[in-house]
Amino acid sequence: MKKTCRAAVLNGVRDMEIKEFPIPEIKDNDALLEVEMVGVCGSDPHMYQGKNSNVFPIIMGHEIVGRIAEIGDYKSEISGCKKGDRVVVETRFGCGVCKPCIQGKYNRCEKKLGYGFMVPCTEPPYLWGAYSEYLYLPERAILHKINEDVPSEAAVLACAVLGNSVNWLQRIGGVAIGDTVVIMGPGQQGLGGVVVAREAGAKTVIITGKNRDQERFKMAKRLGADYVVNVDKEDPIQLIKEVTNGEMADIAFDCSGSIDAMSSSVDMVRKGGTIVTPGLYQGLSTLIDFDKVVFGELVIKGAHTHNIDSVTQAISIINSKKYPLEDIVTHKYTLDEAEFAVRVAGEEIEGEFPIKVVIEPNKKK
Repeated sequence: MKKTCRAAVLNGVRDMEIKEFPIPEIKDNDALLEVEMVGVCGSDPHMYQGKNSNVFPIIMGHEIVGRIAEIGDYKSEISGCKKGDRVVVETRFGCGVCKPCIQGKYNRCEKKLGYGFMVPCTEPPYLWGAYSEYLYLPERAILHKINEDVPSEAAVLACAVLGNSVNWLQRIGGVAIGDTVVIMGPGQQGLGGVVVAREAGAKTVIITGKNRDQERFKMAKRLGADYVVNVDKEDPIQLIKEVTNGEMADIAFDCSGSIDAMSSSVDMVRKGGTIVTPGLYQGLSTLIDFDKVVFGELVIKGAHTHNIDSVTQAISIINSKKYPLEDIVTHKYTLDEAEFAVRVAGEEIEGEFPIKVVIEPNKKK
């Protein structure tokens, strides 16, 4: 085992560089992960651009798949994992002592403890994000084994894209057999929603997007969407009305982050219908006609991140290989290209319009 490793450090707004860190000595209750692949979350460009409040300096990266390089006996016992196992690592691990953590809701930890956004890389043992060759796994880190034959590009979606969509659409939204689901936004989370809706038994899946989303529309159809709607050319509410014979959708799932989409959601669902929003609106106020919410007895639910149950279900879907999930990943970069990768994900690079961007920290260009 080498003594140091490289990581991409965000020193401040738009200031990223590669730095060297000591590899920690593993004790009885912790472990070390060799990072195979890390996803660039949609929130990462916001951190890079200074739109999110977070600490500096920091190693970003919270969508993680890798192989256990070292593990203590106690950590091995409680996690069910051993050295050499291929695992995905949940984003949040929590402080373990606040009220949500004690209740088992570690994903709502009051200190928001997790990878890639809250613990600075000045805090030993430093490796608190997966834009790095190695990642430190404390006692509370939650690990899930994943099949060896699953492509990295599919495995990396487990504790992010698909795990989120399972939690948001199925567990929070309650999508069920026979439902009509409309998904606003054909990005990575919207595409994950298509898969979850299909797995939950939805009768009809409709996804909306814009002119620029033609390749995403194709991916949505491959994953099981029944209808794609270009809102620059078509009225999605009219199409939903025609498809449902005027009954409208059971669930509207907003993954677009568009205030216009969220505003229109109250017209997309039936009386008693549900609207789920994990969309981040970056401080913009969303206008919703609450008379329609009241008279329609609509339910609006916020949704944020995944948990152990949704990740377990996501891994089951990924291991089944029923869907071409690996094709959601359209752009791959090395650790030395991490800053460029974040800028691509943030749509700052002309001519690049990715669905999903990933980094392979241990791969050389």
